[in-house]
Amino acid sequence: MEALDTSMRNEAASNQPVVKTTAYRWLVLAFAWGALLLTFVDRLAWGNLAVPVGHALGMSLGALGIFVTAFYVGYVVSNVAGGIGTDLLGPRRTLALSLVPLGIGCLFFGHVSSLLAGIVVQILMGLAAGCDYSACVKLTTTWFDVKARGRAIGLLMTATSLAVVLTNAIVPKLLQAQSWTRVYEQLGLVTALFGLCCFFVVRDGPLLKKASVGKLDLRSLVRNRDLLLLAFAGFGSMWGTWGFAFWANALMMKGYGLSGVTAGTITVLFGIGAIVSKPLIGLVSDWLGGRCKLLVMICLFGFAASLLTFGRLHTVEQFRLIAPLLGVFAFAYSPLLAVMVAQAAGPSLAGSATGGTNAFWQLGSVVVPLAVGAVFASTHSFFVAFLALSAGPASAFLCMIPIHDTNRR
Repeated sequence: MEALDTSMRNEAASNQPVVKTTAYRWLVLAFAWGALLLTFVDRLAWGNLAVPVGHALGMSLGALGIFVTAFYVGYVVSNVAGGIGTDLLGPRRTLALSLVPLGIGCLFFGHVSSLLAGIVVQILMGLAAGCDYSACVKLTTTWFDVKARGRAIGLLMTATSLAVVLTNAIVPKLLQAQSWTRVYEQLGLVTALFGLCCFFVVRDGPLLKKASVGKLDLRSLVRNRDLLLLAFAGFGSMWGTWGFAFWANALMMKGYGLSGVTAGTITVLFGIGAIVSKPLIGLVSDWLGGRCKLLVMICLFGFAASLLTFGRLHTVEQFRLIAPLLGVFAFAYSPLLAVMVAQAAGPSLAGSATGGTNAFWQLGSVVVPLAVGAVFASTHSFFVAFLALSAGPASAFLCMIPIHDTNRR
């Protein structure tokens, strides 16, 4: 088994076997994966808990959307701030400072009794949750060198896809047995305790280069052409991925009269493809010596083509056949884009770059539901709606062309 070059030198100096560091980095990855999983479960639980919360607060389901908006206001802001904090404090501290307040926020939200209180708590929860992503990515990239980084990030990113499955499998059952208040209390307690475990068990990686406030040259990120292109590529990619996730069921139901259950089973197949794709693409990247750009471009081309193909389908059998393949292309690019961002920024600014680009990527997730909804409302065309979705990965493909593949070895 191979260890990171830096860790090998450190361990040689302390006469400790390399295998311990090599084994420990997988423990670190497991904690980063768990942290990302819990963050997404806390976010996605709202989809199952919104109705009882609305009844408790006397609000319509439509009005409850303001809580989602409040969360994302905090989330986008903290992606940038959390990325900078990761570079200054290190990913271990940032991870704990993200999870513990998020857990406390869940506990408080379980006891809100007014709209204003709910909005304030959701903003605070978003501020806490947004720090998690950059910390997890930087923690992973500082423990895994280029030759193993694609596989590690691929495994890390399965947490976001699996969170969708686990949340929809567990939270409804919890809600049947107890109140929504108790569910939020349990989520908050588990999240906060896991954050404390991260602080005491996890250590920053041997490849970590902390930046001081005076040396944190954020202007260099803005001047980094590859990083800017990656930001726009991620925006277009997320446009297609989350646009499909938000609209697929409604479009199939409105366009072809499918029932909610049938449309849901098709979307589940899409999710299964997503879960499989992330570790698989990481393994392929490592097998190719850390190459990322070519694989991302293949995924984006396949993603755009799959969306156009899906838009031309007419039967349930056809939808079920293409949905898993679409899920693979819709998510496989994400771990490699994360690797390319960290590599383009360099070790000392990887957190800031990851947080900043992810904040920009999230704007694609915010804009696309409105855009696709407007397109379908004006055209009533299933295909034209998917044509609008495919514009995202198609533009992302074009952004990738001039980027240097810094991970290539």
